[in-house]
Amino acid sequence: MKHAKLKPFPDNFFWGGSTSAYQIEGAWNEDGKGPSVIDMAKYPEGTTDFKVASDHYHHYKEDIALLKEMGFKAYRFSIAWTRLYPTGTGELNVKGLDFYNNLINEIVANGIEPIVTMYHFDLPYALQQKGGWSNRETIDAFEVYSRTLFENFGDRVKYWLTINEQNMMILHGDAIGTVDPNLENPKKELYQQNHHMLVAQAKAMNLCHQMLPTAKIGPAPNIVAIYPASSRPEDIIAAHNYSAIRNWLYLDMAVYGRYNTIAWNYLEEKGYTPTIQAGDMEILASAKPDFIAFNYYTSQTVAASEGDDSDVGHTGDQHITVGEPGVYKGVTNPHLKKNEFGWEIDPVGFRTTLREIYDRYSLPLIVTENGLGAFDKLEEGDVVNDAYRIDFLKKHIEQIQLAITDGVDVFGFCPWSAIDLISTHQGASKRYGFIYVNRDEFDLKDLRRIRKQSFYWYQKLIATNGEKR
Repeated sequence: MKHAKLKPFPDNFFWGGSTSAYQIEGAWNEDGKGPSVIDMAKYPEGTTDFKVASDHYHHYKEDIALLKEMGFKAYRFSIAWTRLYPTGTGELNVKGLDFYNNLINEIVANGIEPIVTMYHFDLPYALQQKGGWSNRETIDAFEVYSRTLFENFGDRVKYWLTINEQNMMILHGDAIGTVDPNLENPKKELYQQNHHMLVAQAKAMNLCHQMLPTAKIGPAPNIVAIYPASSRPEDIIAAHNYSAIRNWLYLDMAVYGRYNTIAWNYLEEKGYTPTIQAGDMEILASAKPDFIAFNYYTSQTVAASEGDDSDVGHTGDQHITVGEPGVYKGVTNPHLKKNEFGWEIDPVGFRTTLREIYDRYSLPLIVTENGLGAFDKLEEGDVVNDAYRIDFLKKHIEQIQLAITDGVDVFGFCPWSAIDLISTHQGASKRYGFIYVNRDEFDLKDLRRIRKQSFYWYQKLIATNGEKR
Protein backbone atom coordinates (compact mmCIF):
# COMPACT_ATOMS: atom_id res chain seq x y z
CA MET A 1 0.00 0.00 0.00
CA LYS A 2 1.40 3.37 -1.04
CA HIS A 3 0.35 6.40 0.99
CA ALA A 4 -0.07 9.91 -0.38
CA LYS A 5 1.19 11.29 2.95
CA LEU A 6 2.98 9.64 5.83
CA LYS A 7 1.79 10.07 9.40
CA PRO A 8 4.40 11.57 11.76
CA PHE A 9 5.86 9.65 14.67
CA PRO A 10 3.80 10.24 17.85
CA ASP A 11 4.92 13.24 19.92
CA ASN A 12 5.78 11.01 22.88
CA PHE A 13 7.58 8.34 20.83
CA PHE A 14 10.25 6.47 22.80
CA TRP A 15 13.43 6.93 20.78
CA GLY A 16 16.14 5.00 22.61
CA GLY A 17 18.43 2.00 22.58
CA SER A 18 18.91 -1.36 24.27
CA THR A 19 21.52 -3.40 26.13
CA SER A 20 21.58 -6.46 28.38
CA ALA A 21 23.28 -6.85 31.75
CA TYR A 22 25.60 -9.74 30.90
CA GLN A 23 26.77 -8.14 27.64
CA ILE A 24 27.57 -4.68 29.01
CA GLU A 25 28.04 -4.65 32.77
CA GLY A 26 31.10 -6.80 33.44
CA ALA A 27 31.92 -7.05 37.18
CA TRP A 28 30.64 -10.62 36.91
CA ASN A 29 31.71 -11.61 40.43
CA GLU A 30 31.93 -8.24 42.19
CA ASP A 31 29.93 -7.03 45.18
CA GLY A 32 28.34 -10.39 45.85
CA LYS A 33 27.08 -11.22 42.36
CA GLY A 34 26.74 -14.94 41.68
CA PRO A 35 27.47 -16.74 38.39
CA SER A 36 24.81 -17.14 35.71
CA VAL A 37 24.59 -19.79 33.01
CA ILE A 38 26.18 -17.27 30.66
CA ASP A 39 29.17 -16.85 32.97
CA MET A 40 29.67 -20.61 33.01
CA ALA A 41 28.94 -21.31 29.32
CA LYS A 42 31.55 -22.27 26.75
CA TYR A 43 31.73 -20.22 23.55
CA PRO A 44 33.47 -20.60 20.18
CA GLU A 45 37.23 -20.28 20.41
CA GLY A 46 38.36 -16.67 20.33
CA THR A 47 35.09 -15.29 21.68
CA THR A 48 35.59 -12.75 24.43
CA ASP A 49 33.86 -13.70 27.64
CA PHE A 50 31.37 -11.45 29.43
CA LYS A 51 33.29 -11.01 32.67
CA VAL A 52 34.47 -7.46 31.88
CA ALA A 53 32.30 -6.70 28.84
CA SER A 54 32.04 -2.91 28.46
CA ASP A 55 32.57 -2.40 32.22
CA HIS A 56 29.29 -0.49 32.45
CA TYR A 57 29.18 -1.43 36.14
CA HIS A 58 31.95 1.09 36.76
CA HIS A 59 31.09 3.53 33.91
CA TYR A 60 27.31 3.77 34.18
CA LYS A 61 27.21 7.51 35.00
CA GLU A 62 29.35 8.32 32.00
CA ASP A 63 27.28 6.03 29.79
CA ILE A 64 23.93 7.47 30.85
CA ALA A 65 25.28 11.01 30.31
CA LEU A 66 26.12 10.03 26.73
CA LEU A 67 22.62 8.63 26.20
CA LYS A 68 21.19 11.92 27.44
CA GLU A 69 23.49 13.81 25.07
CA MET A 70 22.17 11.69 22.22
CA GLY A 71 18.65 12.69 23.27
CA PHE A 72 17.37 9.28 24.39
CA LYS A 73 13.73 9.30 25.49
CA ALA A 74 13.97 5.72 26.77
CA TYR A 75 16.66 3.21 27.65
CA ARG A 76 15.95 -0.50 27.65
CA PHE A 77 18.34 -2.54 29.82
CA SER A 78 18.17 -5.74 31.84
CA ILE A 79 18.70 -6.57 35.48
CA ALA A 80 21.01 -9.47 36.32
CA TRP A 81 19.04 -11.89 38.51
CA THR A 82 22.30 -13.07 40.13
CA ARG A 83 23.25 -9.54 41.15
CA LEU A 84 20.17 -9.48 43.39
CA TYR A 85 20.00 -13.18 44.29
CA PRO A 86 23.47 -14.74 43.79
CA THR A 87 22.03 -18.28 43.84
CA GLY A 88 18.64 -17.36 42.40
CA THR A 89 16.88 -17.60 45.76
CA GLY A 90 17.60 -16.91 49.41
CA GLU A 91 19.04 -13.71 50.81
CA LEU A 92 18.85 -10.50 48.81
CA ASN A 93 22.25 -9.02 47.90
CA VAL A 94 22.08 -5.41 49.12
CA LYS A 95 25.04 -4.25 47.02
CA GLY A 96 23.37 -5.51 43.88
CA LEU A 97 20.18 -3.72 44.88
CA ASP A 98 22.18 -0.54 45.46
CA PHE A 99 23.72 -0.73 41.97
CA TYR A 100 20.37 -0.90 40.20
CA ASN A 101 18.86 1.77 42.43
CA ASN A 102 21.76 4.04 41.53
CA LEU A 103 21.52 3.15 37.83
CA ILE A 104 17.76 3.77 37.66
CA ASN A 105 18.12 7.02 39.60
CA GLU A 106 20.77 8.14 37.11
CA ILE A 107 18.54 7.27 34.15
CA VAL A 108 15.54 9.11 35.59
CA ALA A 109 17.63 12.13 36.66
CA ASN A 110 18.72 12.49 33.03
CA GLY A 111 15.13 12.59 31.79
CA ILE A 112 15.17 9.11 30.27
CA GLU A 113 12.38 6.53 30.70
CA PRO A 114 13.78 3.24 32.09
CA ILE A 115 12.45 0.12 30.36
CA VAL A 116 13.54 -2.94 32.33
CA THR A 117 13.99 -6.47 30.99
CA MET A 118 13.52 -8.79 33.94
CA TYR A 119 15.31 -11.80 32.45
CA HIS A 120 17.70 -11.69 29.49
CA PHE A 121 19.19 -15.21 29.12
CA ASP A 122 21.24 -15.10 32.36
CA LEU A 123 19.56 -17.71 34.58
CA PRO A 124 21.38 -18.13 37.92
CA TYR A 125 23.79 -21.04 37.57
CA ALA A 126 22.79 -22.38 40.98
CA LEU A 127 19.24 -22.84 39.66
CA GLN A 128 20.57 -24.51 36.51
CA GLN A 129 22.35 -27.04 38.72
CA LYS A 130 18.95 -27.88 40.26
CA GLY A 131 17.37 -28.44 36.84
CA GLY A 132 16.90 -24.85 35.70
CA TRP A 133 13.58 -24.22 33.99
CA SER A 134 12.93 -27.98 33.97
CA ASN A 135 12.39 -27.66 37.72
CA ARG A 136 9.07 -26.05 38.65
CA GLU A 137 10.76 -24.48 41.67
CA THR A 138 12.33 -22.02 39.22
CA ILE A 139 8.83 -20.63 38.57
CA ASP A 140 8.56 -19.85 42.28
CA ALA A 141 12.07 -18.33 42.32
CA PHE A 142 11.17 -16.09 39.37
CA GLU A 143 8.01 -14.97 41.15
CA VAL A 144 10.03 -13.96 44.24
CA TYR A 145 12.58 -12.21 42.02
CA SER A 146 9.75 -10.39 40.20
CA ARG A 147 8.25 -9.23 43.47
CA THR A 148 11.65 -7.89 44.52
CA LEU A 149 11.94 -5.89 41.29
CA PHE A 150 8.47 -4.42 41.60
CA GLU A 151 8.89 -3.59 45.30
CA ASN A 152 12.26 -1.90 44.92
CA PHE A 153 12.12 -0.25 41.50
CA GLY A 154 8.42 0.07 40.71
CA ASP A 155 8.24 3.64 41.99
CA ARG A 156 10.48 4.71 39.08
CA VAL A 157 10.08 1.97 36.43
CA LYS A 158 6.78 2.06 34.57
CA TYR A 159 7.64 -0.27 31.67
CA TRP A 160 8.64 -3.91 32.21
CA LEU A 161 9.63 -6.67 29.79
CA THR A 162 9.28 -10.19 31.17
CA ILE A 163 11.61 -12.52 29.26
CA ASN A 164 13.88 -11.58 26.37
CA GLU A 165 13.62 -13.85 23.31
CA GLN A 166 12.16 -16.87 25.04
CA ASN A 167 11.61 -18.40 21.61
CA MET A 168 15.32 -18.13 20.80
CA MET A 169 16.23 -19.85 24.09
CA ILE A 170 14.01 -22.76 23.08
CA LEU A 171 14.89 -22.93 19.36
CA HIS A 172 18.57 -21.89 19.53
CA GLY A 173 19.54 -22.10 23.19
CA ASP A 174 22.65 -24.15 22.44
CA ALA A 175 24.02 -21.23 20.38
CA ILE A 176 23.12 -18.66 23.03
CA GLY A 177 24.63 -20.69 25.84
CA THR A 178 21.45 -21.23 27.87
CA VAL A 179 20.93 -24.97 27.34
CA ASP A 180 22.03 -27.45 29.98
CA PRO A 181 24.38 -29.82 28.08
CA ASN A 182 23.29 -32.71 30.33
CA LEU A 183 19.70 -32.90 29.03
CA GLU A 184 18.85 -36.45 27.95
CA ASN A 185 16.05 -35.53 25.52
CA PRO A 186 16.83 -31.88 24.72
CA LYS A 187 13.90 -30.92 22.48
CA LYS A 188 11.20 -32.43 24.67
CA GLU A 189 12.86 -31.01 27.77
CA LEU A 190 13.16 -27.55 26.21
CA TYR A 191 9.43 -27.43 25.53
CA GLN A 192 8.80 -28.42 29.13
CA GLN A 193 11.08 -25.55 30.16
CA ASN A 194 9.17 -23.32 27.75
CA HIS A 195 5.90 -24.16 29.46
CA HIS A 196 7.38 -23.34 32.86
CA MET A 197 8.71 -20.02 31.55
CA LEU A 198 5.28 -19.18 30.14
CA VAL A 199 3.69 -19.86 33.55
CA ALA A 200 6.39 -17.77 35.25
CA GLN A 201 5.78 -14.94 32.78
CA ALA A 202 2.02 -15.05 33.43
CA LYS A 203 2.59 -14.90 37.19
CA ALA A 204 4.94 -11.94 36.77
CA MET A 205 2.42 -10.05 34.62
CA ASN A 206 -0.34 -10.64 37.17
CA LEU A 207 1.93 -9.64 40.03
CA CYS A 208 2.95 -6.44 38.25
CA HIS A 209 -0.67 -5.43 37.75
CA GLN A 210 -1.47 -6.17 41.39
CA MET A 211 1.51 -4.33 42.85
CA LEU A 212 1.93 -1.54 40.28
CA PRO A 213 -1.49 -0.70 38.85
CA THR A 214 -0.16 2.18 36.72
CA ALA A 215 2.80 0.22 35.30
CA LYS A 216 2.79 -1.64 31.98
CA ILE A 217 4.29 -5.05 31.23
CA GLY A 218 4.68 -7.26 28.18
CA PRO A 219 6.67 -10.11 26.59
CA ALA A 220 9.77 -9.53 24.43
CA PRO A 221 10.22 -12.35 21.88
CA ASN A 222 12.12 -12.23 18.59
CA ILE A 223 9.41 -12.04 15.91
CA VAL A 224 10.03 -11.97 12.15
CA ALA A 225 8.05 -12.30 8.94
CA ILE A 226 8.29 -15.83 7.50
CA TYR A 227 8.14 -16.05 3.70
CA PRO A 228 7.26 -19.11 1.63
CA ALA A 229 10.01 -19.82 -0.91
CA SER A 230 7.43 -19.73 -3.71
CA SER A 231 3.69 -19.68 -4.36
CA ARG A 232 3.75 -23.48 -4.32
CA PRO A 233 1.04 -24.53 -1.80
CA GLU A 234 3.46 -26.84 0.01
CA ASP A 235 5.87 -23.94 0.59
CA ILE A 236 3.04 -21.84 2.00
CA ILE A 237 2.14 -24.63 4.45
CA ALA A 238 5.81 -24.79 5.49
CA ALA A 239 5.79 -21.05 6.18
CA HIS A 240 2.61 -21.43 8.25
CA ASN A 241 4.29 -24.22 10.20
CA TYR A 242 7.38 -22.19 10.97
CA SER A 243 5.45 -19.02 11.82
CA ALA A 244 3.40 -20.95 14.36
CA ILE A 245 6.42 -22.69 15.92
CA ARG A 246 8.73 -19.67 15.90
CA ASN A 247 6.38 -16.74 16.48
CA TRP A 248 2.77 -17.42 17.43
CA LEU A 249 3.34 -20.16 20.01
CA TYR A 250 4.88 -17.51 22.27
CA LEU A 251 2.62 -14.54 21.58
CA ASP A 252 -0.66 -16.50 21.46
CA MET A 253 0.14 -17.75 24.95
CA ALA A 254 1.21 -14.34 26.26
CA VAL A 255 -1.86 -12.55 24.88
CA TYR A 256 -4.61 -15.20 24.74
CA GLY A 257 -3.40 -17.68 27.36
CA ARG A 258 -3.59 -20.69 25.04
CA TYR A 259 -1.29 -22.80 22.92
CA ASN A 260 -1.31 -22.06 19.20
CA THR A 261 -3.14 -24.90 17.43
CA ILE A 262 -0.54 -25.60 14.71
CA ALA A 263 2.31 -25.38 17.21
CA TRP A 264 0.57 -27.73 19.66
CA ASN A 265 -0.08 -30.29 16.93
CA TYR A 266 3.60 -30.05 15.98
CA LEU A 267 4.51 -30.81 19.61
CA GLU A 268 2.15 -33.79 19.60
CA GLU A 269 3.54 -35.10 16.29
CA LYS A 270 7.13 -34.88 17.55
CA GLY A 271 6.44 -36.12 21.07
CA TYR A 272 7.44 -32.79 22.65
CA THR A 273 4.23 -31.94 24.52
CA PRO A 274 4.93 -30.63 28.02
CA THR A 275 3.39 -31.89 31.24
CA ILE A 276 0.76 -29.35 32.27
CA GLN A 277 -0.18 -29.31 35.94
CA ALA A 278 -3.63 -28.52 37.28
CA GLY A 279 -4.14 -24.76 37.42
CA ASP A 280 -1.46 -23.89 34.84
CA MET A 281 -3.86 -23.05 32.04
CA GLU A 282 -5.98 -20.91 34.36
CA ILE A 283 -2.87 -18.92 35.35
CA LEU A 284 -1.89 -18.54 31.70
CA ALA A 285 -5.37 -17.39 30.69
CA SER A 286 -5.54 -14.84 33.52
CA ALA A 287 -2.47 -12.82 32.49
CA LYS A 288 -2.95 -9.88 30.13
CA PRO A 289 0.01 -7.95 28.68
CA ASP A 290 -0.32 -4.20 28.17
CA PHE A 291 1.87 -4.15 25.06
CA ILE A 292 4.14 -6.35 22.96
CA ALA A 293 7.87 -5.73 22.74
CA PHE A 294 9.73 -7.55 20.00
CA ASN A 295 13.18 -7.85 18.44
CA TYR A 296 13.70 -7.87 14.68
CA TYR A 297 16.92 -8.26 12.68
CA THR A 298 16.03 -10.22 9.55
CA SER A 299 13.14 -12.09 7.97
CA GLN A 300 13.35 -15.80 7.18
CA THR A 301 12.29 -17.90 4.21
CA VAL A 302 11.30 -21.56 4.19
CA ALA A 303 10.25 -24.19 1.70
CA ALA A 304 8.44 -27.51 1.92
CA SER A 305 10.37 -30.14 3.81
CA GLU A 306 12.37 -32.72 1.87
CA GLY A 307 12.06 -35.02 4.86
CA ASP A 308 15.78 -35.45 5.50
CA ASP A 309 18.83 -33.64 6.88
CA SER A 310 18.96 -31.36 3.82
CA ASP A 311 16.09 -29.43 5.44
CA VAL A 312 18.46 -27.93 8.01
CA GLY A 313 20.57 -25.01 6.82
CA HIS A 314 22.40 -21.98 8.12
CA THR A 315 20.80 -18.55 8.32
CA GLY A 316 24.04 -16.71 7.75
CA ASP A 317 24.89 -16.81 11.43
CA GLN A 318 27.18 -19.82 11.54
CA HIS A 319 25.82 -20.87 14.94
CA ILE A 320 22.09 -20.94 14.11
CA THR A 321 20.31 -23.33 11.77
CA VAL A 322 16.77 -23.21 10.37
CA GLY A 323 14.78 -26.25 9.26
CA GLU A 324 13.34 -29.47 10.61
CA PRO A 325 12.68 -32.64 8.61
CA GLY A 326 9.00 -33.12 7.92
CA VAL A 327 8.09 -29.58 8.99
CA TYR A 328 9.93 -26.88 6.96
CA LYS A 329 13.20 -26.29 5.15
CA GLY A 330 15.31 -23.16 5.63
CA VAL A 331 16.29 -21.47 2.35
CA THR A 332 17.97 -18.27 1.15
CA ASN A 333 15.82 -15.41 -0.11
CA PRO A 334 17.23 -14.40 -3.53
CA HIS A 335 15.60 -10.96 -3.32
CA LEU A 336 17.58 -9.79 -0.29
CA LYS A 337 21.13 -8.55 0.22
CA LYS A 338 23.24 -9.86 3.10
CA ASN A 339 25.47 -8.18 5.65
CA GLU A 340 29.06 -9.27 6.27
CA PHE A 341 27.87 -12.02 8.61
CA GLY A 342 25.50 -13.49 6.03
CA TRP A 343 22.31 -12.13 7.62
CA GLU A 344 19.69 -11.09 5.06
CA ILE A 345 18.75 -7.40 5.29
CA ASP A 346 15.01 -6.88 4.96
CA PRO A 347 13.57 -3.50 6.02
CA VAL A 348 10.27 -4.15 4.21
CA GLY A 349 9.95 -7.39 6.18
CA PHE A 350 10.10 -5.22 9.29
CA ARG A 351 6.95 -3.39 8.16
CA THR A 352 5.32 -6.73 7.38
CA THR A 353 6.20 -8.01 10.86
CA LEU A 354 4.80 -4.90 12.57
CA ARG A 355 1.57 -5.23 10.60
CA GLU A 356 1.22 -8.96 11.29
CA ILE A 357 1.72 -8.63 15.04
CA TYR A 358 -0.64 -5.66 15.40
CA ASP A 359 -3.31 -7.19 13.18
CA ARG A 360 -3.19 -10.40 15.21
CA TYR A 361 -3.16 -8.94 18.74
CA SER A 362 -4.27 -5.26 18.58
CA LEU A 363 -1.81 -4.27 21.31
CA PRO A 364 0.66 -1.35 21.23
CA LEU A 365 4.12 -2.34 19.96
CA ILE A 366 7.63 -1.30 20.89
CA VAL A 367 10.73 -2.44 19.01
CA THR A 368 13.32 -3.47 21.59
CA GLU A 369 16.08 -4.68 19.26
CA ASN A 370 17.03 -3.94 15.66
CA GLY A 371 20.48 -3.12 14.41
CA LEU A 372 23.56 -3.93 12.39
CA GLY A 373 26.58 -5.71 13.78
CA ALA A 374 29.85 -4.80 12.07
CA PHE A 375 33.63 -4.75 12.50
CA ASP A 376 33.82 -1.01 13.17
CA LYS A 377 37.22 0.64 12.78
CA LEU A 378 38.56 3.36 15.06
CA GLU A 379 40.37 5.83 12.82
CA GLU A 380 42.85 8.57 13.63
CA GLY A 381 41.33 11.40 15.65
CA ASP A 382 38.84 9.10 17.41
CA VAL A 383 36.59 8.79 14.38
CA VAL A 384 34.30 5.85 13.63
CA ASN A 385 32.66 6.14 10.23
CA ASP A 386 29.75 3.72 10.45
CA ALA A 387 27.67 5.01 7.53
CA TYR A 388 26.56 1.41 6.88
CA ARG A 389 24.83 1.37 10.29
CA ILE A 390 23.11 4.68 9.58
CA ASP A 391 21.89 3.33 6.23
CA PHE A 392 20.55 0.16 7.87
CA LEU A 393 18.69 2.05 10.60
CA LYS A 394 17.36 4.70 8.20
CA LYS A 395 15.73 2.06 6.04
CA HIS A 396 14.17 0.29 9.02
CA ILE A 397 12.91 3.53 10.60
CA GLU A 398 11.28 4.43 7.27
CA GLN A 399 9.38 1.15 7.47
CA ILE A 400 8.22 1.91 11.03
CA GLN A 401 6.72 5.17 9.78
CA LEU A 402 5.04 3.33 6.93
CA ALA A 403 3.61 0.83 9.43
CA ILE A 404 2.37 3.69 11.61
CA THR A 405 0.71 5.17 8.51
CA ASP A 406 -0.81 1.72 7.90
CA GLY A 407 -2.50 2.09 11.30
CA VAL A 408 -0.10 0.13 13.50
CA ASP A 409 0.28 1.50 17.05
CA VAL A 410 4.06 1.72 17.60
CA PHE A 411 5.23 3.68 20.63
CA GLY A 412 8.98 3.16 20.65
CA PHE A 413 12.17 2.15 18.88
CA CYS A 414 15.13 0.95 20.97
CA PRO A 415 17.72 -0.49 18.57
CA TRP A 416 20.55 -2.83 19.50
CA SER A 417 22.64 -1.42 20.91
CA ALA A 418 22.93 1.83 22.82
CA ILE A 419 26.65 1.27 23.35
CA ASP A 420 29.14 -1.33 22.14
CA LEU A 421 28.91 -4.56 24.08
CA ILE A 422 29.93 -8.19 23.78
CA SER A 423 28.23 -10.06 20.94
CA THR A 424 27.09 -13.57 21.80
CA HIS A 425 29.17 -15.23 19.05
CA GLN A 426 31.75 -12.76 17.81
CA GLY A 427 32.77 -11.16 21.11
CA ALA A 428 33.99 -7.57 21.33
CA SER A 429 34.89 -7.29 17.64
CA LYS A 430 31.30 -7.40 16.35
CA ARG A 431 29.90 -4.01 17.31
CA TYR A 432 26.36 -2.67 17.30
CA GLY A 433 26.47 0.53 19.36
CA PHE A 434 26.20 4.25 18.69
CA ILE A 435 29.10 4.60 21.14
CA TYR A 436 32.44 2.88 20.57
CA VAL A 437 34.09 1.20 23.56
CA ASN A 438 37.87 1.21 23.14
CA ARG A 439 38.80 -2.43 23.70
CA ASP A 440 39.33 -5.48 21.54
CA GLU A 441 39.00 -9.21 22.02
CA PHE A 442 41.98 -9.69 24.30
CA ASP A 443 43.16 -6.19 25.22
CA LEU A 444 40.91 -4.09 27.45
CA LYS A 445 42.90 -0.94 26.55
CA ASP A 446 41.37 2.08 28.29
CA LEU A 447 37.66 1.27 27.69
CA ARG A 448 37.24 4.87 26.51
CA ARG A 449 33.81 5.87 25.18
CA ILE A 450 33.93 7.41 21.68
CA ARG A 451 30.98 8.86 19.75
CA LYS A 452 30.51 7.21 16.35
CA GLN A 453 29.16 8.91 13.23
CA SER A 454 25.85 7.17 13.98
CA PHE A 455 25.76 8.89 17.40
CA TYR A 456 25.46 12.31 15.79
CA TRP A 457 23.02 11.07 13.15
CA TYR A 458 20.71 9.52 15.78
CA GLN A 459 20.98 12.66 17.89
CA LYS A 460 19.58 14.75 15.01
CA LEU A 461 16.92 12.18 14.22
CA ILE A 462 15.65 12.17 17.81
CA ALA A 463 15.73 15.97 18.01
CA THR A 464 13.39 16.13 14.98
CA ASN A 465 11.21 13.18 16.14
CA GLY A 466 12.24 11.12 13.15
CA GLU A 467 11.77 13.78 10.49
CA LYS A 468 15.43 14.38 9.68
CA ARG A 469 16.91 11.10 8.52
